[in-house]
Amino acid sequence: MSRNAIAAWENSSQQYDAVLRISEALCTCCEPEQVAKTLAEEVGNFLPFDHLYLTVLKENAREIEYRVWGKGQMALPDLPMEELPSWEAIDSQDPLHTADWGKEERFPRFREWARKVGLGSGIRIPLTTPHRRLGVLGISRDMVDPFTEQQISFLRLVARVVAFALDDGLNLRRAQEAQASLQRQNDRLQLLLNLTNRITSNLKLRELLRTIGGNIREVMQCDAVAVSLPDSGLGTSRLYALDFPGGKGLIREEDVLTISGAGKRVLETLKPAIIDPADAPPELYDKIVGEGLKHICLIPLVHRGRALGVLAIVRTTEVSFTADDVEFITQAAGQLAIAIENALAYKEISELRDKLAQEKLYLEEEIRSEMNFENIVGTSAGLNHVLELVETVAPSDSTVLLLGETGTGKELMARAIHERSRRRDRTFVKLNCAAIPTGLLESELFGHERGAFTGAISQKVGRLELADQGTLFLDEVGDIPVEIQPKLLRALQEREFERLGSTHTRKVNVRLIAATNRDLEKMIAAREFRSDLYYRLNVFPIRIPPLRERKEDIPRLVSYFVLKFAKQMQKKIESISPAVMKGLTSWDWPGNVRELENFIERAVIITRGKSLEAPLGALRRVNPDEPGARPPSAAQDDIARIVKETLHALNGTKIAHDERSRRRREEIVRALSESKGRVGGADGAAARMGINRTTLLSRMKKFGIDPARYA
Repeated sequence: MSRNAIAAWENSSQQYDAVLRISEALCTCCEPEQVAKTLAEEVGNFLPFDHLYLTVLKENAREIEYRVWGKGQMALPDLPMEELPSWEAIDSQDPLHTADWGKEERFPRFREWARKVGLGSGIRIPLTTPHRRLGVLGISRDMVDPFTEQQISFLRLVARVVAFALDDGLNLRRAQEAQASLQRQNDRLQLLLNLTNRITSNLKLRELLRTIGGNIREVMQCDAVAVSLPDSGLGTSRLYALDFPGGKGLIREEDVLTISGAGKRVLETLKPAIIDPADAPPELYDKIVGEGLKHICLIPLVHRGRALGVLAIVRTTEVSFTADDVEFITQAAGQLAIAIENALAYKEISELRDKLAQEKLYLEEEIRSEMNFENIVGTSAGLNHVLELVETVAPSDSTVLLLGETGTGKELMARAIHERSRRRDRTFVKLNCAAIPTGLLESELFGHERGAFTGAISQKVGRLELADQGTLFLDEVGDIPVEIQPKLLRALQEREFERLGSTHTRKVNVRLIAATNRDLEKMIAAREFRSDLYYRLNVFPIRIPPLRERKEDIPRLVSYFVLKFAKQMQKKIESISPAVMKGLTSWDWPGNVRELENFIERAVIITRGKSLEAPLGALRRVNPDEPGARPPSAAQDDIARIVKETLHALNGTKIAHDERSRRRREEIVRALSESKGRVGGADGAAARMGINRTTLLSRMKKFGIDPARYA
């Protein structure tokens, strides 16, 4: 373009017409490469340049997802994102204009490269949508030819159009991938559901296997499905059921096959195999070739450790079976084996199954122990001992320290103490010390005056003052910073304190109940917790046993939570099968009652009938009652202990570092648990910890923490 043409264009409404034309052109582009090339062609009609590229970052990260060139592709230097001009534009959300790389003083390492390759002028425009920072649009000139203000304004308008085009493409691809994956999962889950429903129906075995074979063939996108059953003691098997709608009739039901080769290995090892047609029984080879079969997967039908037959799925195409295919079909084969084993005794087994599933939900109108503790469910010896201690200490004003793992119900115990104290008619105030950022915890405890610090725009009454004449419950007291501990100790001993920014001493009469899941004595040894505060808190310690130490309470808790959530969701759940209850009881519940409650809520959500459907497979560790579970031996324990002690002796500094890492990880986990897996936002984990969202994401990545586990 001539300079006169450019000037005329810059000083007219043609800019907006150009943006409209670019927008229309980009609407036809589906892939990022196509967007970049189309953009380069359209922008080249209005602006001279030599290089154009689009950089898109991974969501919520500083890593590049892809970079595509529309014109003048170059090999950019391999530098950290923070040292690239593009990051400056993304971070500031303002265009970054470099008039002359020969005179540029910023980005020293990138500047070196730019001068070396002979770049003149360049500009980087952030690509942003209302809900995401996508990346940057970069345009460069080999000659020193700075971009004008009008050109930059034009490119900012273009960048908005490009951002929406790229975002639409990303969303479309992700939606398509998710849709395909979801459809595949749904099809397979539906197949398993169909298998279950058909197995418990009144179909005859052969008809049942034919129908199931048709379902498997459709879901697995194969051409034939067959079930062969061995003839006892004859060394042969019979093709009992066949679904092969495209077959030529060379292979038929009732064909007798010799048990040899791959089929024999599958029956003996109980492991699936993908075989070549050449490995088939001799009497079948010619038929397989005649039918055009190319890939055969053999799955043993195993029930109670015994092979009842073989399921074969076959394809006539060049597409072989994947490990994922084999794993899924193995699951389906297990249900087929059940059908074969129990077909003749269907009625009796059905009646027995229904009978066992008729365990009624048991829940008293008031879930209480003998001492009438509301909302505390259980009658185990360990829990009764705790309740006796609660009953003993409640009438006094003594400080109570509740010890126990997370999720054991420390807040319930604290409320029980308050309700049985002389202060039950006054306020019960709670504060989770781990959920409040360090900079705000002192203000939450003691309050502040207006102007006490930046952001203190009004007066605030602290929790200590709110609890006057009542009870203050400090949860996670082990997370109180060392610098705040002396002030808390003084408030507890002298029953007086000052708000932040105030010199006026206020008197309070508070009964304190503290709780923690940390070892305060070890923290004292590590100088992370004051010994004098510990002795002030440890007046009457009560240890609440974890759920794995009172498993006899699990059935009552399960019944209680089922009734609670069923009522909330307006569902009618009348029974819990013994198998489900056994699975729930055998799990150790590392998250204790809280984990159990969340699990039961999920189970109630997915239950569609009148019997609880619990996703026991979601539990992250094999139950000890199940086959395959192996407790560690004493020798293994000794080896682990010796290695740990040796490492401790060799590298005390490393262990101290590991301990700090452990505490930091626990802090992140607690914050995620409190925010139900939410990282950002006003109620997110980052805000609770008083750190930036990106900093928290970086730490979570370092420790391998998945926020979805705490949602």
